[in-house]
Amino acid sequence: MRGLVSGTRPVSPIALVGETMAEARAIMVEGVSGIISVHPVVERPRLDRGRGVVVWPNGAEAWLMPASDPERFRGPQFAAAWCDELGKWPHAEAAWDMLQFGLRLGARPRQMVTTTPRPTRLLKRILADPHTVVTRMTTRANKDNLAPAFLEAVVARYAQTVLGRQELEGEMVEDMPGALWSRGHIEAGRIAEHPPLSRVVVAVDPPVTGRKTSDACGIVVAGRHGEDAVILADRTVQGVSPTGWARVAITAFHEFSADTLVAEVNQGGDLVKAVIRQVDASVPVLEARANRGKWVRVEPVAALYAQKRVHHCGMFAALEDELCAFGPDGLADGHSPDRLDALVWAVTELLLRDGPVPRVRM
Repeated sequence: MRGLVSGTRPVSPIALVGETMAEARAIMVEGVSGIISVHPVVERPRLDRGRGVVVWPNGAEAWLMPASDPERFRGPQFAAAWCDELGKWPHAEAAWDMLQFGLRLGARPRQMVTTTPRPTRLLKRILADPHTVVTRMTTRANKDNLAPAFLEAVVARYAQTVLGRQELEGEMVEDMPGALWSRGHIEAGRIAEHPPLSRVVVAVDPPVTGRKTSDACGIVVAGRHGEDAVILADRTVQGVSPTGWARVAITAFHEFSADTLVAEVNQGGDLVKAVIRQVDASVPVLEARANRGKWVRVEPVAALYAQKRVHHCGMFAALEDELCAFGPDGLADGHSPDRLDALVWAVTELLLRDGPVPRVRM
């Protein structure tokens, strides 16, 4: 950025907006590709940690701002802004809109967004603006700055997958034709804070084995508010022992003051309950057994999303990618949908255990 010099006067102040203050400082300013690192020594700015301000030798300043707290944008004024990873901001539209009101200094206020192109409502809105200039760069184009092992292992593994097209190729991946979930339905139900909950469950979809190459252990926390379900957390883990995933699930159980731990027992039977009780015998465990095909079990939960009766409290990128990639073959982008399975067990227990919850119009 080098102070964004305009003529003989630097453009200042600049807003440096990350998801949190910690990310703005650690990644945008002090990171390997952060503002400080990319400057030659004679032009290198310094970070005033006390004020959260980057100061260049020419007098330009950049203020660190957290997108997670949109109210922080009330008051400050800027001549320019850099917004990083906008696709995963928890209160994206509120933070973005408040930032626009503050971009009112100088002859030409402008802003730059660097992000993985997740198909969120805000990012689509920005891309549709005729004043937006779009530049895309693939991961391979940046190979000189990446470890060779990364390209060999990660790029090779995810090439041509939905996640790879998004993360590695910079492609905005829309809904898969025929998918039960749409990103639009998920986005329409997203909330920043959850309402009072009458019940909370932690659902676990355990893997058959605990090796690093095993399927992940899906762990999803959800609650019930009236006729709706709220997804509170995705604590899915992979490559851990049965005791390891049991500890993660039980930690979530206590953290969210859950009522029940719902565990699929098709694969492990009594062993699943025994592992959980070994870690904490006081946690009530409800067995969930799949007696129907996965697509049949999943359809009623996906229908609740279409009815706007399931809400995501925050952003769960990996979980949402899995939902939107789930196909008739029972896989999500070629992989076992462990996060999806746990979510389905949670919502089924909260809303569908005794059949569909009737809607009451007041």
